[in-house]
Amino acid sequence: MFQKKQNKGFTLIELLVVIAIIGILASVILASLNTARAKARDAQRIQDINSIRTALELYANDNGGAYPSNGRLWWGNCSTFGSHNITGANGYIPNLAPTYIPTLPLDPKPDNRACYVYKSDGVDYMFLVFESVEGTVPAGLQRPSNPAEKSYAIYTPAAAMW
Repeated sequence: MFQKKQNKGFTLIELLVVIAIIGILASVILASLNTARAKARDAQRIQDINSIRTALELYANDNGGAYPSNGRLWWGNCSTFGSHNITGANGYIPNLAPTYIPTLPLDPKPDNRACYVYKSDGVDYMFLVFESVEGTVPAGLQRPSNPAEKSYAIYTPAAAMW
């Protein structure tokens, strides 16, 4: 009498096919996660801009229409722009935090060049999320002097000429 031989495991080919399918699925999922993370960081940047705009207007309201001045120099929290603090007189927006905002926000993915930067002469200001935007910059937040740059911008009308 002949007995059938029972296979109780997978062949090497079957295992390799399953591993390849899992690898392909994992790479697709990771690519989607990276896109979602970039969109979340851009949403955080827009939220930070809105917080800064509100704090600047509160400051100006309490100071006769004047904005925090830094001598019209670009100040930021990254090394390229002086590594300024996130609060106090040496904050990258001087004297805005902690009175008008608890601390100045930081870019969700900072590096030595791409960060939040500010300049003002006291009458006008420009605030940039400088070269760190990961998606498309909406028309209302483009930097006037360089609209193709990957930066979000808020500014007073006269500062658009800077």
